[in-house]
Amino acid sequence: MEITVKQMMQIENNGHQMGFLKKFMMENAGATAVKNLIKKFNDISNKSIIIFAGLGNNGGDALVMARHLSGYGVTVTVVLLGDPEKIKTEESQWNWKLLEKMQSVKLMTETNSNFDFMPDIIIDGILGTGISGEIREPYASAINFINNSKAFKLAVDVPSGLDPDTGKTANIFVKADVTITFHKMKIGMSKRKDLCGEIFVEKIGIPPEAEKGVL
Repeated sequence: MEITVKQMMQIENNGHQMGFLKKFMMENAGATAVKNLIKKFNDISNKSIIIFAGLGNNGGDALVMARHLSGYGVTVTVVLLGDPEKIKTEESQWNWKLLEKMQSVKLMTETNSNFDFMPDIIIDGILGTGISGEIREPYASAINFINNSKAFKLAVDVPSGLDPDTGKTANIFVKADVTITFHKMKIGMSKRKDLCGEIFVEKIGIPPEAEKGVL
């Protein structure tokens, strides 16, 4: 069964009210995405990974990934596309503050467009489902960098620039090799395998009861 972004938000809110906090959903999303990556590469300890994170919950999922990846001995650089003070949600702020205490993860806050990396793997945690209107800087340069890179590309939840309800795209968009989406497939994604690549739908612990009255 496929769902809309609005339904997914409602299910998350219901789960949160039941006591399964959004912080836990974010933790499980990031952890399961890393497990998926490890399954793909077997040994990732010798890989260099760049994570592009936006200021919303999609970025938060990617920040969780950074922490888990560092536990596997991976060289991880997180590029936060904006000011850490402007991170939008409590869950994402919590994860950023945790990373600030970790010397094993390199943190950058990028507001310019000079991305000088040659990673093996890129994680797209820029926009997720929160797409609206034209994509501007510094997001635009990050997306162009991702698409021009020869690295393996993993999109968190949905490739940035793709509207997961309609399958339509913004002015620019990420072309991923793999997309890890959470709980249930979003309705516009299956027709955009050209952008999503291989799609994996992963459960993140949301109780089925949270779907009551939504589906």
